[in-house]
Amino acid sequence: MPDPRSFLPGWIRHYPRPKLGADLAAGLMVAILVIPQSLAYALLAGLPPQAGLYVSIFPVIAYALLGSSRVQAVGPVAITAIMTYAVLAPLAAPGSAEYIVLAAALALLSGLMLLACGLLRLGFLSQLLSRPVISGFISGSAILIVVSQLKHLLGLTLHGHSSSEVVVELLGKLADSHPPTVLIGAAALAVLFAGRRGLVGLLGRLGVVPRRAEVVVRLLPLLVVLAGTALVVGLDLDRRHGVAVVGSIVAGLPGFTFFLPGYEAVRLLIVPALVMTLIGMVQGIAMAQALAIRRLERIDANAELVGLGAANVVAAFYGGMPVGGGLSRSAVNVAAGAQTPLASIVAALAMIAIVAGAAHGFERLPLAVLAAGIIMAAWSMIDLRALRQAWAYDRADALALLGTAGGVLVFGLEAGIGLGIVLSMATLLLRVSTPHIAVLGRIPGSEHFRNVDRHRVETLPGVLFIRIDERLFFGNLAAVEERLNHELHKAGHVTDLVLVMSAVNLMDATAAEVFGELNGELAARDIRLHLAEVKGPVQDRLQRAALWQSLSGEVFLSANAAWEKLRPQGDWCPDI
Repeated sequence: MPDPRSFLPGWIRHYPRPKLGADLAAGLMVAILVIPQSLAYALLAGLPPQAGLYVSIFPVIAYALLGSSRVQAVGPVAITAIMTYAVLAPLAAPGSAEYIVLAAALALLSGLMLLACGLLRLGFLSQLLSRPVISGFISGSAILIVVSQLKHLLGLTLHGHSSSEVVVELLGKLADSHPPTVLIGAAALAVLFAGRRGLVGLLGRLGVVPRRAEVVVRLLPLLVVLAGTALVVGLDLDRRHGVAVVGSIVAGLPGFTFFLPGYEAVRLLIVPALVMTLIGMVQGIAMAQALAIRRLERIDANAELVGLGAANVVAAFYGGMPVGGGLSRSAVNVAAGAQTPLASIVAALAMIAIVAGAAHGFERLPLAVLAAGIIMAAWSMIDLRALRQAWAYDRADALALLGTAGGVLVFGLEAGIGLGIVLSMATLLLRVSTPHIAVLGRIPGSEHFRNVDRHRVETLPGVLFIRIDERLFFGNLAAVEERLNHELHKAGHVTDLVLVMSAVNLMDATAAEVFGELNGELAARDIRLHLAEVKGPVQDRLQRAALWQSLSGEVFLSANAAWEKLRPQGDWCPDI
């Protein structure tokens, strides 16, 4: 009979007792610190505020038990929240019963897709999008989030859904901004900005150790929320001056609600759920890997997908809001001292107590303060550093980043990520279809061959050494042929062409056929075609092609062996 403990995650079976105190303290602190964030992201998603608190409980526990990261924190995140709103707002009124059901269906579909990808070991699909494209998508989404929160910051009622509609409507109604709301929102934004910019340094100069200073900075949003709520309550700003507040928060814990979405809901949400799955997959795995590297640990990408998928399936039946691996939540978890997933379980259990007994205390929290917190979080997601690095390193990647961000802003999230995938594929095709090709010479006194344009080398009269630095397939053969003919014409009288294949790891059937034809054309011009440094898998295939049997020259083990054989003076000694 198997030991029941064998079904438990490894971190539970081998839990290090000395870390218990740190996990308990971190869990309690995280539960308190993420309350404003949970409320804010639920409202950002167009859901009742308590939904953000609900999905900070059992979905968190599901991920802690099934995921592989020890410190990643799962819950409501900005990207999934804005995606939920962007997808569902055109289909139903935000906050309505129909909207809530559609949000739960979206969480269920994306969760099932993530689970399927994890169980089928498809974690490698997270590499489908390049980092510049992901950065562009997140930056564009962050700008959308900022734009969506300006109405709360200014106390305006807007009806547009797209970013362009919101901006136009916002500019037309600036004169109607609500002064008390603007003052509260501006003050909250200023405090949060100043705290993020200079509070750690100020506390350091006062003698506070960096780790504790970071915890204080993490506490600042909660302190701003409490101060804003106290100000509204003390001056009765919501009732006397019309300052918008969170409003009624349902007390107590809901039960699990099992449901299956209908055909029409699945038809409407299947593509958005797929996009959310892809983004959640990339973001969750990337975050888990970054945290693991920092802590000298390792993660299992497929286990991450199972954990994230299970968390979303549970969220669909309990809270009805899609969740993901959160950057800010994970940062809070690490800064609070979390050591294992037990910290997340403690945070979830503490959230139960908060939801059951203290959630109503946030009913008079001003929306302007929540908007300020969301704007600060979103602003940090706009990655100008990635744009500068991509522009300096590879303009194609930089243009893919800008194109994806622009697509998100102009066409929406789904079209934006679709454009990002197209740009990723286009960048890849551009690179492989225009391969780097170098004319080689030998470094004097050595057996090393280098590019004649970069190094001082010696060459053989009548012999042309060319290295192709890319796999050969139907998409780049025209460019390769054109370059080879150009170099042959440039070199003048050539009797031998040596193709150094050290960088070629694949030749498809079209490439083998085209090079066979090239071999015949060169032979008709009294030029022998030789191959050198052919990789084993490539040679295995070529031996079954007509090129191998009809090759006018020889196949050499190395470029230097070809040099020794083809140079005019001296006898060639074969490699042994």
